[in-house]
Amino acid sequence: MPNPASLHRHAVAAAVAAAFCAASTSHAQSAAPVIPDEPAKVEPKTGSGNDAKPLPENIQRVEIKGAVAAYDPRRDDTASKIVVTSEEIQRYGDTSVNDVLKRLPGITVGGAAGRSGGEIRMRGLGSGYTQILLNGERAPAGFSIDTLSPDVIERIEIVRAASAEFSTQSIAGTINIVLKKAVKSAQHVLKIGAGKSADAFNPSGSLQLSDKLGNMSYSMGANVWRYRYDRQSPTEDTRTDPAGRLVMLHRSRQHDWGSPEGLNLSPRVNWTLKNGDTVTWQGFVNVNRGEHASEEVIDTPTGTPPLYDAGTGRQSGHTNFLRSDLNWVRKLDGGGKLDMKLGASDMRSRNTWHELNYRAASLARDSTVRTNTDEWGITSQGKYTAPLMPGHELSMGWDGGATRRDDARIERTVDLPGASPGSADNSDEGYAASVDRLALYVQDEWNVTPRWSMYVGVRWEGIDTASEGGTFETVRQKTSVWSPLAQTLYKIPDTRDQLRLALTRTYKAPPAGNLVPRRFTSTNNTQTEPDRRGNPDLQPELATGIDASYEHYWAENALLSAAVSMRHISGYTRQGLLLDPDGRWVSTPVNDGSAVTRSLELEAKFPLSAIMKDAPGVDMRASVSRNWSRVDAVPGPDNRLDQQTPLSATVGFDYKTRDGKLTTGASFAFRNGGPVRIDVNQTGYQSVRRDLDLYALWKFDARYQLRVAVANALSQDYLFDSAYTEANGVLRRTGRHAGYAQGRATLEVRF
Repeated sequence: MPNPASLHRHAVAAAVAAAFCAASTSHAQSAAPVIPDEPAKVEPKTGSGNDAKPLPENIQRVEIKGAVAAYDPRRDDTASKIVVTSEEIQRYGDTSVNDVLKRLPGITVGGAAGRSGGEIRMRGLGSGYTQILLNGERAPAGFSIDTLSPDVIERIEIVRAASAEFSTQSIAGTINIVLKKAVKSAQHVLKIGAGKSADAFNPSGSLQLSDKLGNMSYSMGANVWRYRYDRQSPTEDTRTDPAGRLVMLHRSRQHDWGSPEGLNLSPRVNWTLKNGDTVTWQGFVNVNRGEHASEEVIDTPTGTPPLYDAGTGRQSGHTNFLRSDLNWVRKLDGGGKLDMKLGASDMRSRNTWHELNYRAASLARDSTVRTNTDEWGITSQGKYTAPLMPGHELSMGWDGGATRRDDARIERTVDLPGASPGSADNSDEGYAASVDRLALYVQDEWNVTPRWSMYVGVRWEGIDTASEGGTFETVRQKTSVWSPLAQTLYKIPDTRDQLRLALTRTYKAPPAGNLVPRRFTSTNNTQTEPDRRGNPDLQPELATGIDASYEHYWAENALLSAAVSMRHISGYTRQGLLLDPDGRWVSTPVNDGSAVTRSLELEAKFPLSAIMKDAPGVDMRASVSRNWSRVDAVPGPDNRLDQQTPLSATVGFDYKTRDGKLTTGASFAFRNGGPVRIDVNQTGYQSVRRDLDLYALWKFDARYQLRVAVANALSQDYLFDSAYTEANGVLRRTGRHAGYAQGRATLEVRF
């Protein structure tokens, strides 16, 4: 008779798979834990086969225990963490890390498919609520994470509940992107690929080299890419009176094209010293440059035309980012370890924007804006780890840094016939900013029993920000936050189930740019296209949170999990909109009350063989995330925090033939949208996004393999909508970015 528990597990797995309507990709991290109540006793014997006899009782017994299951950080670490491996990262042959992240459970990427700059969100929250780290540190403000090639990434760590070792500027969670560093064996891999869609062409190439020379090992990752696009981006502006009658209609025909390109280098050298210490140097170089252009014509079937009804713009620029880190790990007596790292970074950006605006077919405005940004900094990190007593591992450390930023902006605007009065601007504006930070932390991981472990920690972070410029008074702000943290893991006896609970205090510090009261003007200033300005009085947002989860490891590489979380945020920051004395609309960040956010996440992944005997080599994955939030200062309905994504889901599968020659799979990622209330007068709309991606990998032999993939196979369009309501009517802007499927092929050669 079948085991009832086994039937129950199989039924649960089948129900989850059916609920998501498909199978899903990605291998589980490792085998499920099997923790017997008591080790089986084996009588030592002499001889062999049936003639073996028990040994005399007085002979010493030697018991050999094998590892029941491989270490899996997601399953075994007290602090909850999901690790995405290099194999999973490179599976679809993506050229942008954003395309990798959109398929991971609980993570969404904003914007239109195939366009850069999408915001990365955990629990549906972005704008600084989700912390993005590069090798455990924040990247500078001018560095765009979506220019990072997946080929130079070793793993991605998803940390849902904060730990003291990382910065606690992580209200929604932390995504830590770790560059390649492990050198297990000599590798020489060359990849050449190209992607093509109806509006873009994207060639790329990468080279990975690694080897060992005695006590030294080295690796070098290099990646180059280019992206050419040519697309239409139509928008429509309307105004209706209080009775709902259309009194204004502007239709914009905008054409954009450009050719950004980039280079990533990630060299690394490791030395193992005679005393067992290790010294590691790692560098990272990111170079991006590009040319962009646009043309816009605005038709006015109804009402008064805008100030400028046509325009052209051209932008050219480059951004270079360099980072160098030196890491020393020393093993101490008694099982202790000292891990210290010193780093330096430099970022330089140069951009020129030239814009021509027309009114009634006559040139009315000629504007050129040049911006030069330089940011450099040093960082220092250290961690001392030692066993405090049996079952305890104590860690303490520091994380500090100093950053300096110089920003210069030169504008030359010429008044021509038809221009607005006083629009000429010949200004040289610049500012300098400094950010000094220091964090101290201590944490203890305690194995209370073989099945129950606890993590407790506390972190203090202090930030000193100063800005000065020629058009505003010096701004200086000092903030500090204490973050007590606690997490626990309990493995339920006689099962493969486990429970997690975490209590956290996190925060969101205002970026330096949001503190500087500089104004960035818009050409046609309206409530939906306002000027932007910083707020020197902005304060951090503070959040207290709780996370709880249930995990069921019911077979090898099989997982079912459910997680819930809540955050209460004080000092909530929203974008305020005001009309200044000059009659221009200005958007500026303000602290305004509190907010609450809640999340529910469900996940399942398992091989098909876990529910079907003699099943083919198919691995499945599915997840769904539901998010709720409420901002107290904004009336409902739809008063969601940070335009939170209310619902997201992923589903997919991987299939591998028995001979290992062919691997193929598909992934579907869904992100819900809908209306959102930004403040009393402003509303917006979040576009639904559906991403269906497919791939196939054919291994010709040990040296050659071909990877083909299709991204955005559904050709999903991206819609946007924003509105401002006032006494004399509603002003609304809507638009559509057309979506196109992109095919990609990559040849991989090992030599």
